[in-house]
Amino acid sequence: MAETNRPHGGKPPWLKRRIPAGETYQGVHRLLHEGGLHTVCQEARCPNLGECFSRGTATFLILGDRCTRNCGFCAVAHGPEGPPDPEEPRRVAETAAALGLRYVVVTSVTRDDLPDGGAGQFVEVIREVRKRLPEARIEVLVPDFRGSRDALQSVLQAGPHVLNHNLETVPRLYPRVRSGADYERSLRLLRWAKEFAPHLPTKSGLMLGLGERKEEVEAVLRDLLSVGCSMLTLGQYLQPSREHLPVERFIPPEEFEQWRQKALSMGFREVASAPFVRSSYHAGKLYEYMERGS
Repeated sequence: MAETNRPHGGKPPWLKRRIPAGETYQGVHRLLHEGGLHTVCQEARCPNLGECFSRGTATFLILGDRCTRNCGFCAVAHGPEGPPDPEEPRRVAETAAALGLRYVVVTSVTRDDLPDGGAGQFVEVIREVRKRLPEARIEVLVPDFRGSRDALQSVLQAGPHVLNHNLETVPRLYPRVRSGADYERSLRLLRWAKEFAPHLPTKSGLMLGLGERKEEVEAVLRDLLSVGCSMLTLGQYLQPSREHLPVERFIPPEEFEQWRQKALSMGFREVASAPFVRSSYHAGKLYEYMERGS
């Protein structure tokens, strides 16, 4: 992890994959289009889009497709957005039901322009999904709500099964990677989640390959454990365009496995760590593994 030489010559072999597409893929794409919905898979240019759509899954992106922040790693568009669409929660639930999802993952753009940071829309989505899919598990990947305890508490009171909030990188890199975010504020959000809902699993994730050092990653993992976080995802940062931050290092799969073993030995209950891992990648399986072990 100490090496920070910028990679040359393109992606290594373990990051080259065939993009599957077929009838199921087209069906998911059609349902999302008909519902007027966005997914983080599409807006963030996720490398797993083809695989997930071909498995009949997607991660819903609510509150529009434009973010009020402009992080150096993220491909989601930046700019002004209108008020929350009151019909969006219903359409998310209907599409989740049409897909037959048993595990529904909902995230959002960051909306610093809204008084509650968009928390109310999360609440309505959770309620609508529960109406149509009462047996489904719901994971919410939330922004920091600008540090609002009330906004977070309202989401938790709606009853999701997992509260996810990504730290994304180590504190030293925040000014370059997450200019609108604050490391301590994000940690507080995860701590508050355990205070408000002690039995609710909390989850967070990091991107590797942005120039972080091994000891810095270990320190972040200790911080996450100190605020009660039990689920962790680690994945390779991939530059979505020339305008975004470059990759400083491609981490080989065996090193990701070493991080998985390290995190488990430190006390995390479930860890997904591999080059293509993202926050919501096989999220249902990670939750299922944790339930089995509880």
